[in-house]
Amino acid sequence: MAKVTSLCVYCGSSPGNHPEYTEQANAFGAEMARRDIALVYGGGKVGLMGTVADAVLAGGGKVIGVIPRQLVELEVAHPGLSELQVVETMHQRKTRMYELSGAFVALPGGFGTMDEMFEMLTWAQLGLHRYPCAFLDVRGYYDGLRTMMDHMVDEGFVKTGQRDSLWFGDSRTALFDWMDSYDGGNASRVIGPSSVKA
Repeated sequence: MAKVTSLCVYCGSSPGNHPEYTEQANAFGAEMARRDIALVYGGGKVGLMGTVADAVLAGGGKVIGVIPRQLVELEVAHPGLSELQVVETMHQRKTRMYELSGAFVALPGGFGTMDEMFEMLTWAQLGLHRYPCAFLDVRGYYDGLRTMMDHMVDEGFVKTGQRDSLWFGDSRTALFDWMDSYDGGNASRVIGPSSVKA
């Protein structure tokens, strides 16, 4: 796979309860700028979303926000982005973020982060894309999710190849290196009636 040049980041509109979440979001954005990777995200100025965007901008990087009009009107849109695209619905937002991106990473976040990331995992499973999808762990935030995904494999609802196509870890360097060498060949093997193991 070619080097990732645009990365969609899903993360919380809250900073969470521990300073390390904000520290790691800031470091992640700075690393994106250093590697000249454009950020595609939800367009907000608050929480970890705003932290990542500010860090990319501070490093001289490009940031594209995609936000529904309703949230602009609630004054949560980031005013200083390279580009802000306003759409009408959440569904349009997710589709547009996908269209602009070559990889997907989830930092810690809540329901919205899970919704958006799992949609991209589902699309990969269905063969709609072969882009890398990764979870950057902070303070063991995604330990439970990783265990749940392994349980899905054990119980026959996810194939081993699909699970193995995802990256979990706490090293930014390892994550970016993995994305640049990603091969999504196993991600699109949809579950069939015969065998549940890849």
